[in-house]
Amino acid sequence: MKEICIAGRKIGAGHPPFVIAEMSGNHNGSLDRALEIAEAACDCGVDALKLQTYTADTLTLDLNTNEFFISDPSSLWKGKSMHELYREAYTPWDWHRPIMDFCRKKGVICFSTPFDFSAVDFLEELSVPAYKIASPENIDIPLIQKVSKCGKPLIISTGMASAAELEESVSAARRAGASEIALLKCTSSYPAKPEQFNLSTIPDIISRFGVVAGLSDHSMGDACAIASVPLGASIIEKHFTLRRADGGPDSAFSMEPLEMKRLVENVKNAWIALGSVNYGAVGDEKKSMIGRRSLYVSKDIEKGETFTAENIRSIRPGLGLPPKFYYQIIGRTAAKPLSKGTALVWDMILDLER
Repeated sequence: MKEICIAGRKIGAGHPPFVIAEMSGNHNGSLDRALEIAEAACDCGVDALKLQTYTADTLTLDLNTNEFFISDPSSLWKGKSMHELYREAYTPWDWHRPIMDFCRKKGVICFSTPFDFSAVDFLEELSVPAYKIASPENIDIPLIQKVSKCGKPLIISTGMASAAELEESVSAARRAGASEIALLKCTSSYPAKPEQFNLSTIPDIISRFGVVAGLSDHSMGDACAIASVPLGASIIEKHFTLRRADGGPDSAFSMEPLEMKRLVENVKNAWIALGSVNYGAVGDEKKSMIGRRSLYVSKDIEKGETFTAENIRSIRPGLGLPPKFYYQIIGRTAAKPLSKGTALVWDMILDLER
């Protein structure tokens, strides 16, 4: 059974889902708010808080024209240049250590997504326990190789990538030294619509690439996350904020604390509910056995009297013989007097071959 391990936490089909709260730019430029988000995420019961490590200059050029300007009317970020958006959303690098130290004290894992070589070098100085590659970078083979050489668990989002592109990325990661790899099914739209998720891809990811699979979920609510668990998702990543009303680059598709707490509970309960292949009563269900039907005397019967449809019936509760013996008993005789409401058992019946 394929699994990875991040900071001592085993992740895979045999373990509860690993839930990641993604802070992204929802700190809105305030370290105090970033720490408040970290504390809220920890209180929600998530397994990890994830940051993003970049600067606007490591992601794009400082231009405000043509393809460097976001003009798509459906975009959450319409009217900004890419550089402006990333300048607004980035997490200052000197915030990383205090945020990570805070999470460590709370017993929650903290790691990050690097977007260039300098970010990887910086995160190595902080001894991060794992790395995440974002969807737009899943075709950046040099970056994937750089991260893989660190020898730590590697999580890659699959948004927009073809199977062939993912094969290249996973193969490059393995050649560079990554032995613990997870792929997160991702739909790179914000917010993402459930009909575009294609969650059935998750078991194919597991079989095709031989990795741990999960879901990077940009939808509203937790329905897609819950649905992904029985398909094999061992990692669930959701963007997280304190209040969507506060605004911020990713606030529109981020979860608030009560929602995240509910998601954590729901996906772990979904995993528990999978259980194993089983037939028959289990646990507390055994108490319900009394509610089954069974054979009872429905009218007083004298010794030697014949059992008929008028004096025995299949009714609840289930303390008598199973109903499957009904026609086998009809026409036989009573071994002793039986009063109405008596549960039939074998020693009450004469001339019965069992």
